[in-house]
Amino acid sequence: MMKNRSPWLNIFKSRPADTIRMEYFELMKGFVLSPAETFRKVRDTDYGETLAYFLALVLINTVLSIPLMLLALSSMGPFFGGMAGRLGFGTLAGFGIVIVAVMMITGALIFLFIGAAWLHLWVYLFGGRRGYRETLKALAFGDTPALLLGWIPLVGMLAAIWSLVLFVLGVRELQDIPTTRALGAVILAVIIPLLILVVLAAFFFIAYSEITPMPVAGF
Repeated sequence: MMKNRSPWLNIFKSRPADTIRMEYFELMKGFVLSPAETFRKVRDTDYGETLAYFLALVLINTVLSIPLMLLALSSMGPFFGGMAGRLGFGTLAGFGIVIVAVMMITGALIFLFIGAAWLHLWVYLFGGRRGYRETLKALAFGDTPALLLGWIPLVGMLAAIWSLVLFVLGVRELQDIPTTRALGAVILAVIIPLLILVVLAAFFFIAYSEITPMPVAGF
């Protein structure tokens, strides 16, 4: 006997383009405004459905981010202006933008799979037993605010924080573990890499300071 699939999953079927766009919009709005309920509605999604939604978000983010990035580079003097020209302003404008877009999309997908594996390690230690796919879904769907609004200065920081909250809710709903355990898994998955980066940065700073001669007063 087949399970009743959520109507939210029909966005991946053969349907008119305007209907698909509207249902994507409803999903995005649901994850931003009522995430816990929306996570419950997508429990039956598979890898293909999840990645299709995630790619739609990444494409939106890429299209909105690249113009701002190139504009910022072009306003930072001759060196960065020249770099911006090579990337997007000049004879290779279209080709450069395509390269940047492909790199951003590929990087987002790689980070999704690696980040989900890292988070799932902690989810498993905290009692999550519903598999790697559910953790990946928590990240892919939870990234909705960050990918939709992350390109906006300042607002992007708030969107990233809201996405962290969604990761916790997603792990809780999809892995069926208590909120405290989901919170512990997400905090450790985020804090440990940050601590490693801080230690590495301090190490390289100290090493650089030791090999770089200090200026002597009067010379």
